[in-house]
Amino acid sequence: MSIEVKICGLKTLEALEAALEAGADYVGLVFYAKSPRYVDIETAAEIAGQARGRARSVALLVNPSIEEAAEIAGHVNPDLIQLHGEESPETVRAVAQRVSRPIIKAVSVATGDDANSADHYDGAAQAILFDAMPMKADDGALPGGNGVPFDWRLLSGMSARRSFFLSGGLTPENVGDAIRLTGASAVDVSSGVESHPGVKDPDRIRRFVEQVRKAQSSK
Repeated sequence: MSIEVKICGLKTLEALEAALEAGADYVGLVFYAKSPRYVDIETAAEIAGQARGRARSVALLVNPSIEEAAEIAGHVNPDLIQLHGEESPETVRAVAQRVSRPIIKAVSVATGDDANSADHYDGAAQAILFDAMPMKADDGALPGGNGVPFDWRLLSGMSARRSFFLSGGLTPENVGDAIRLTGASAVDVSSGVESHPGVKDPDRIRRFVEQVRKAQSSK
């Protein structure tokens, strides 16, 4: 089974083309205003439209209202919705029912108990994404995209229980080790393939995907 790649935080059609040419399976659009990767709804709709049939588009939302999620789903028409805040299983179910799309639920990890909390979303989310826990002392920390990895050993044995996306501080330089340690079935990268915050680097995107495929072939 191939390891899937999600390039998140795309803001331009040029970045989209770089991700598609590299072989990305998913492209992510961030609807979180404080993020340097934030994209407005009109631009997101254009990017998602260009990606259609070539890669699956993902709208990333943080603690949205049901109405906000429905508006973005209706206008952008993404293939999936990613909930990257503190949404409860009940909220995830409500969003899924309203938008009629699969949900990826991000789970922030700092301890083994955090990783195991993914079980609460069984039956609510169609996929789980494990990300690093934002540092509470860092007022500027984002819900995701902080470029900080967590202790991947906390996911030991997780691949035998579920398939999952791995995120948090991944780069072309470390993604191979991350895959080998965790057995992730998909990886998600944003800041790790940027030249500056919010600016995607086509060469780093290409090298990231190459390293994923290399790790896959060595399994």
